[in-house]
Amino acid sequence: MLQSGQIATEQGVVHPVAEADKIAAIVKAVVRAAEAWGLSNTEAAALFDVPSATWSRMKAGTYKGVLDQDKVTRASLLIGLFKGLRLLFNGPLTYGWPKAANSGPGFYGRTPVQVMCDGGIPAMMKVRQHIDALRGGV
Repeated sequence: MLQSGQIATEQGVVHPVAEADKIAAIVKAVVRAAEAWGLSNTEAAALFDVPSATWSRMKAGTYKGVLDQDKVTRASLLIGLFKGLRLLFNGPLTYGWPKAANSGPGFYGRTPVQVMCDGGIPAMMKVRQHIDALRGGV
């Protein structure tokens, strides 16, 4: 049986997170990824789909809200992408790839961050799947 705040079920369904310690850990991981990738506050807020003021509270460690299903999904995708890039690359692309112009299929010369900001969760899933495929994990 699922407990309140559990992140996923065996079917892969994402659930909201309400426990402060879990929220803090998830937010900290997303903030670390955004910082490692050199994202602006505007880009990071767009990827996490929160207002800039909320992103600022998240960065400062003072966020007191819950993470709904959308935010948990976005966090999972961003953290998975961060991990995938660390496994795939060794060097500048480890952290630079998300903001590097990409001429590969689906990017059309835009950066992965631009693609994900413009396309939301579906685009984030495609970018994550792209990295997983490059790693041979698909």
